[in-house]
Amino acid sequence: MKKELGIAVLLFVLCAAVAVKNPRFLSAANLQNTSRLIGMYGIFSIGMGIVIITGGIDLSVGSAFALQGVLLSMMLREAHWPWPVAALASVASLMALGLFHAFFIVKIRLQPFIVTLCGLLIYRGLARSIAGDETKGFGSDSFGFLRYLADGNLGPIPMPFVLLLIVAAIMWAVLHRSVYGRYLFAVGHNEEAARYSGISTRRVVAGAYVLSMLLAGISGILFAFYTNSISPSNHGSFYELYGIAAAVLGGCSLRGGEGSILGILLGSALLQVLHNLVNLLGFESSRDFAVMGR
Repeated sequence: MKKELGIAVLLFVLCAAVAVKNPRFLSAANLQNTSRLIGMYGIFSIGMGIVIITGGIDLSVGSAFALQGVLLSMMLREAHWPWPVAALASVASLMALGLFHAFFIVKIRLQPFIVTLCGLLIYRGLARSIAGDETKGFGSDSFGFLRYLADGNLGPIPMPFVLLLIVAAIMWAVLHRSVYGRYLFAVGHNEEAARYSGISTRRVVAGAYVLSMLLAGISGILFAFYTNSISPSNHGSFYELYGIAAAVLGGCSLRGGEGSILGILLGSALLQVLHNLVNLLGFESSRDFAVMGR
């Protein structure tokens, strides 16, 4: 809890400092936009945190977003699939990628870094090949509920932030109040000891990668409709680093066995406030990563 308290204090101090420097930080429009981004980044960051708790890593998320966005656009605009079917198929495709990662990690015993780094390259290449290196998009069509999830509000609260709260509540129960959650921490602390104690460590780790990609699939739909266009060469670039940074800032140890949902939420919020700071204080956009790195 000390780590979460520390990051919460840092977030509060940073928000106060930016508000003093530029009062527009507290404007309704700015708070809505920032919380919308926190929602979109926070959902897949929770999934990234689950993987990191097992002692793993996933570097392929950004490229998976590009592949999902291209497929979703083609299903909706070119194949004219019903939007619920297209959305479920796009999320299922990412879950299949998570299962693909799990196979090589738990069966073939390859390092997660290598497996997901290869995924980063493969999925980006597939996205570019399928799209013919052309930008895909959704035009002005709402496609039922999908655009509302990305751009709409529930009262004054952006829908992505509402979804984040729902996902966070569910994942808090899974991670901190379920047997599977205890198994995740046990595997992250010491996989061999967990296996000797009767835990099916392979299933636990495989479940973490599939669950991570499920949450990435939800975020991917939000990002696709938020940007409204998917350039296969750069859509989602470096997003996996945002997820890793949010999880680690929130207390997840890269060695595994540590982490909390609250910490990941605070880490996601801190990164987006830093991004907002760059815009409000007049820094060049090219300094975005430098500011967050500090």
